[in-house]
Amino acid sequence: MIGDRPRTKINAWRPAVPGIAEVFHARFVDHAYPAHTHDTWALMIIDAGSVEFALDRRRHGATGTSAVALLPPGVPHDGRTVTAAGFRKRVLYLDTTVLPERFTGPAVGLPVLGDGPLWRRIHGLHAALSHAGDAFEAESRLSFIRERLHGHLDRLAALRPAGPGREAGRLAGQLRDLLDSRIRAGVSLQEAAGILRAHPTHLIRCFKQTYGLPPHAYLTGRRIERARSLLLSGRRPAEVATAVGFYDQSHLNRHFTRHVGTTPFRFAAVGGPSGD
Repeated sequence: MIGDRPRTKINAWRPAVPGIAEVFHARFVDHAYPAHTHDTWALMIIDAGSVEFALDRRRHGATGTSAVALLPPGVPHDGRTVTAAGFRKRVLYLDTTVLPERFTGPAVGLPVLGDGPLWRRIHGLHAALSHAGDAFEAESRLSFIRERLHGHLDRLAALRPAGPGREAGRLAGQLRDLLDSRIRAGVSLQEAAGILRAHPTHLIRCFKQTYGLPPHAYLTGRRIERARSLLLSGRRPAEVATAVGFYDQSHLNRHFTRHVGTTPFRFAAVGGPSGD
């Protein structure tokens, strides 16, 4: 367990269960996540308190032992505490073998599901994931969770919101592909504008209209995402910083702490599941 400040605790690990990229348990009192994206689904339950977040520029809240929040990959979101007591949460980062990207629209339409049985299934999966020898049980529990989520998302398909204009979406998608291909090396705005044959400010506006955050914030979030994976694989923070495109370890520390709520060193020191 990591204690960065009083009343702040974080635990994270990568389980040996196909489809789960990371398990993340946290207690926050005053941490606020900046707008960012993941390349995985984030399946969250709240154990205590309340959390408020914006997904695709619309605000939502989750509280209690029946609310399940499902945040799709590639869609910007933030997060913050609602009360002075803060909140405790458990998150599973699921890849697209569990939930395909075609469910992104329905999930954006209704990211908080009031489903007590689903909450309890997720709770049971976290319990299984806390014991290294229970991987087969965890796979079985994940299968039932996947089935129930697919049922919800199929029913929500009609709630898909209207997308941005065709030109904005096209340019934004091209810029996003470019950024994804250069996570470590990065790209200047002028170079991107030249490659995509668009005016720099128009390119930024199209990206923000489509994805809800500016290109530089998207790139930083992708670098943090990759840093988390490398740290959980045992790489040292100083090595990770340059591997994902940050100038040095101090640069990584600043952005990582803002996004995750702890330093890269403490995040990497967890080493596996432990009791809350």
